Amino acid sequence: MWLHAVRKASSAADRRLVDKHHQLRARVFAGRLGWAVQVRDNRETDEYDAFDPTYILALADAATVAGCARLLPATGPTMLERTFPQLLAAGRLHAHSGMVESSRFCVDTGLGEGRGAGALHEATLTMFAGIIEWSMANGYSEIVTATDLRFERILKRANWPLSRLGEPRPIGNTIAVAGTLPADLSSFERLRPDGYRSAIVPAQNLAA
Repeated sequence: MWLHAVRKASSAADRRLVDKHHQLRARVFAGRLGWAVQVRDNRETDEYDAFDPTYILALADAATVAGCARLLPATGPTMLERTFPQLLAAGRLHAHSGMVESSRFCVDTGLGEGRGAGALHEATLTMFAGIIEWSMANGYSEIVTATDLRFERILKRANWPLSRLGEPRPIGNTIAVAGTLPADLSSFERLRPDGYRSAIVPAQNLAA
């Protein structure tokens, strides 16, 4: 499994991967989790996909997206501050230039690859490591996110615990929580699974 980052997909291959990532989001968020998200033609999108995000993709092969996440600079429009401010103790996000927001994280656990009894899925660890690697390569030291209590427990099991920014709150059919995660070399080396491969390179003119 290897890690790929896409922003402003310019090649046909990248456009296909981004399209498949939207399909994965629909299967996970609408299908498996039952969230009230916008799905059209079996693809999930929202307003934050219009802000030129970087998509982090875990690929099982050249055409199969096993996991994905969306990254946006926390100083710009963010899902946490615009959509879920109730998760922030102060009602707003104290963002800085070294902070990036991760949203729409999901993994296709149905692939079954690299998972033993009680172990985290290989795609999950690949995604964790890839988000950290991309963040470090692009000048970010801190990741902020909104998630649910189930995923907070997964982060703790992975030894990458969330530092909460407020108390958990009910949102839809889940209990959500906001927090930050470190993007540093020690976290990357701790989370990186065996066989991790990456095509990540520093992005140029990220705000362009």
